[in-house]
Amino acid sequence: MSANSSHSGSGAIIAALVANLGIAVLKFVAFILTRSSSMLAEAIHSVADSGNQLLLLVGGKVSQRAADEEHPFGYGRNRYIYAFIVSIIIFALGGLFALYEGYEKWHDPHGITEWQWVPVAVLVGAILLEGNSFRVAVKESRELKGTQGWFRFLRTSKNPELPVLLLEDAGALLGLILALFGVSMTLLTGNGLWDAAGTLAIGVLLVVIAVFLASEMKSLILGEAATPEDLAKIRAAIENGDSDRLIHIKTVHLGPEEILVAAKIRIHDADTGITVANEIDEAEARIREAVPAARVIYLEPDVYRPAEA
Repeated sequence: MSANSSHSGSGAIIAALVANLGIAVLKFVAFILTRSSSMLAEAIHSVADSGNQLLLLVGGKVSQRAADEEHPFGYGRNRYIYAFIVSIIIFALGGLFALYEGYEKWHDPHGITEWQWVPVAVLVGAILLEGNSFRVAVKESRELKGTQGWFRFLRTSKNPELPVLLLEDAGALLGLILALFGVSMTLLTGNGLWDAAGTLAIGVLLVVIAVFLASEMKSLILGEAATPEDLAKIRAAIENGDSDRLIHIKTVHLGPEEILVAAKIRIHDADTGITVANEIDEAEARIREAVPAARVIYLEPDVYRPAEA
């Protein structure tokens, strides 16, 4: 995702929240009627996802706080922190609960004897609702993804919300399919082990998604450099045709749409203070024009020495 994007995926978050709240109610009703472990795992999964969407909205809100003396670079990384909390919830409330429920059902399997086709109807309806939520997330992500593949987008995105939603919705869809398979096979065979197997598969799926998200969010919290594309633009803006001008450069994302740039640039030993100041101001202007997300810029001048080139 381009670092200079201002997309926070709020539309996709709200669509996912509405869908998951409705789906959670239907799943709980189906569980109460059938006592299916797959339905309970999926119901808890939907509740966890609903909480996750609320956390993403809160993270986006608190990240907009203005910089102060205690946090001079602002609160932009709150979006990464809240997304990291989301990954923990998916792991604990979603994945581990499903694994526990599947384990219990595996050791005490029982078929579905009442309201047998209620879970099938609920799961089919949930797939349709979740599919629409996933469609919205994909649509909002396409512009930011550009020409890169989806996996690379998930790995390199500096925006935490849309990758979280994409994986959440994709995991929800796959989980629903697994639950539908487990419930359907239990109904056809009368063997509750199919329901248990579906629940265990949902647990494994959610744990894998949670671990992937936690790893990516941890990297963003620690501070990732600008993308190679943005870094190339910043270098070109500083050099402005003089390949010997840039000595070294470091960048770091203070938030999804805010980059800190620190660089040492060469100047001629005959330059006056006014000349140096003007050159730095011009370089900063070129950087901001090339990469609008580069909002905090520190350029340190050094004497130009041709022998060192």
